[in-house]
Amino acid sequence: MIKSALLVLEDGTQFHGRAIGATGSAVGEVVFNTSMTGYQEILTDPSYSRQIVTLTYPHIGNVGT
Repeated sequence: MIKSALLVLEDGTQFHGRAIGATGSAVGEVVFNTSMTGYQEILTDPSYSRQIVTLTYPHIGNVGT
């Protein structure tokens, strides 16, 4: 079941979306990564602790043939 989600920035800007994975509240610095590969490592890398990671490459996961 997909639930709605809300990202609120420090300046009050709000982004509405859909939650995937764990539900609940989170607080952290929003960061981004432009890598085309290696997203599995990003999601388990301890250096990203307490950060909300945005993956900017449009195809994440198994795509194509």
